[in-house]
Order: sequence, then structure tokens, then C-alpha cells
Amino acid sequence: MKKKSNFSLLLGAAFLMATSAIGPGFLTQTTVFTEKLAASFGFVILISILIDIGAQLNIWRIIAISEKRAQDIANDVLPGLGYFLAILIVAGGLAFNIGNIAGAGLGTNVLFGISPEMGALFSGIVAVGIFLVKEAGRLMDKFAQILGLLMIILTVYVMFTANPPVGEAVTKTFAPDTIDFLAIITLVGGTVGGYITFAGGHRLLEAGITGKKALPEITKSSVSAIGIASIMRIFLFLAALGIVAQGFTLDPKNPPASVFQLAAGDIGYKMFGIVMWSAAVSSVVGAAYTSVSFIRTFSPLLEKYHKWLIVGFITISTLVFVIVGKPVAILILVGSLNGLILPIALGVMLIAAHKAKIVGDYKHPIWMTVFGVLIVVAMSYMGVYSLIQGIPQLFS
Repeated sequence: MKKKSNFSLLLGAAFLMATSAIGPGFLTQTTVFTEKLAASFGFVILISILIDIGAQLNIWRIIAISEKRAQDIANDVLPGLGYFLAILIVAGGLAFNIGNIAGAGLGTNVLFGISPEMGALFSGIVAVGIFLVKEAGRLMDKFAQILGLLMIILTVYVMFTANPPVGEAVTKTFAPDTIDFLAIITLVGGTVGGYITFAGGHRLLEAGITGKKALPEITKSSVSAIGIASIMRIFLFLAALGIVAQGFTLDPKNPPASVFQLAAGDIGYKMFGIVMWSAAVSSVVGAAYTSVSFIRTFSPLLEKYHKWLIVGFITISTLVFVIVGKPVAILILVGSLNGLILPIALGVMLIAAHKAKIVGDYKHPIWMTVFGVLIVVAMSYMGVYSLIQGIPQLFS
């Protein structure tokens, strides 16, 4: 019975992380860069998957061994560092969640014709409702699994109707015409940047799946999470590539909607509404849960009322969207900035992995450390390069 229960929790953590990644920004970034890079975008996806796996393997493993949340690990590495990391994560999570709420409003607008603002309010209420029930963690896991599978199934259908040049995509994945650092940093930022990679790790910690004995299960769950997000990314890339290869131009106001509509007509457009709402509201849940998990350990009061902090986080995100709104460029920008948080967070975790006072007698695999350090260096370089060279182009 316990084994079955653990499997459910591990799968729930994987889907929580994956659906936290698959939000409106994920859909927008994938289609925008596919239109820009065509089949060569496959190389960007391949590199980002390798970086994602390396980062997540390290982070989830160290959280499990230390049996502490990331901010507490950071404070053990250097007093005050955990508070700094928490500020970065919560600020990034809030910015991302405004985009998530906006995407949910857009999804309901497509499906029912109501205003995005009204749709956002409805979606915010749904997300809040999940955290007000007694078994919030279990409901959150099931919610993420159902919506995650629904998104993948609908995107697969659209991919087949788009008839993409699969052979060219495979070839250019390994021999691209161009390499785009901004695309790589944005994809990594949108998949494991900021709060996202910690979503599943903190969920497993809360569920009590920790310690050396649990490492094989945790490894499978962490890689599965990246696999789920990557499958969705690949199917969406192929769907968009099929449309672009046919000579169609995507609507800059809503690139992913163009893909679904051009591939499958009005039915495709309604499918996009379902995918967008599912992606957005599941990301709202993941972002709120994980962001609050970074501050709840700082005082007994925050721990006691953490559910209400989550409710407040979702409420603020919703109200900001209703008042301000969000452009496509901001979603891509926030993805890039979240990518810059990753080398800081991963760097802290790697230092912690070699401190006996944090991990005891556990010995972190050398290859994981080397892999992690390479990711920190590469992401730092690409992140700074993208901010200096690439991001201003989004607003030109």
C-alpha cells in the first residue's frame, strides 16, 4: 500500500513541476522561437532538456538528502542567503503568476466568449478553491495530472493535423543552421528557472519522501517531470513548425492560438482555449504553492497560515492582471530572468551538497557536481549575454 502511495506522490510531484513549467509563457515562447528559428529550434530544445535534467537531478537530490527546503539549505550555506533566494523566487513567481492568470483569462475568453478579466477572476477562484479543501496536497497532485495529460493529448492531435516536416526537424536538432542563446536561456528559465524546479522537490519533502533510500525514486520522478514538460514542448514545436513550413504567419498578439487555429480550424481554436486554460491554471497552482513554500519556514506564524498566504498570492496575481494586463514580450522576458535565478539557486545547492553539516555522511556523485557546475557557468554566461544582446530586441 505504501509503495502505491509513494508512486502516486512521486507522479504527483513530477506533474506539479511539469505543469508549473507548462504555462502561457511556455506556449508563447515555444511558438515564437519556432517561427523565428524554424527546424533549428529543435537544437535549442535538445540543449535545454540536457540542462534541465542536470539542474533538476542536483536540486531534488540535495533537498531530499538534507530534508530541508531550499531557502533553509541556503541559510545553512551562508546566513541570510536563504532570505535573498526567497525574495528572488517569490518576486519571479509573482511576475510569472500574473502572466499565468492572464493566460487563464484568455483561455476562458476563447472557450466561452467572456472577457479575459472575468475569466481570470473565475480561474483565480478555482485555484484558490484547491487550497481551501482539507486534502489540498492530494487534490493539487490530481489536478496537475489530469490537466497535464489533457494538454498533451490535444497538442498531439494538432501536431498531426499540422503535418510537420519531422525529418528536417530531426536533422536540424543535431545540425542547426543557427544557435540562439536567448532561446536557450528562455526555455531553461521557463522550464526549471525560478520557482519551477523546486515545485516537485518541495512537494516530495512535504510528503515525507526523503533520505538515501528514496533517492532512486526521487531520481525517476525528477527526470519524469522534465520528460513530461519536454514531450509537451516537442509536440508544440512540431505543430508550430508544420504551420510555419506551410508559409503561414502567426498572429503576434497570440502566436500559439494561431498554430491551433491554422492547423485544425475552429475546433483547433477551441482546443487552444482548453490547452491555454489548463496550462495557465495549473501553473497558477504550482507557482503559488512553491513561492509560498519559500517563505513559510521563516516563522511559526507563516507556517501556521501558509494556506492563506497561498490564497493571498493568487488573489494579488489576479487583481494585478485585471488592473494592468500583460504583453507577450513580458512573458518571454520573465522567462529569461527566471533563467538567471537558476545558476544562483543551483550554485547554492551544489555548495550545500559538499557540506557535512547539511547532508551528513552523504557523498554527492562527482559527475553530478561537474554537470551542475557546467550548467551554472553556461547559464550565467548565456543569461548575461541574453540580457545585454537579446532582450532589447523584444521591445524594438
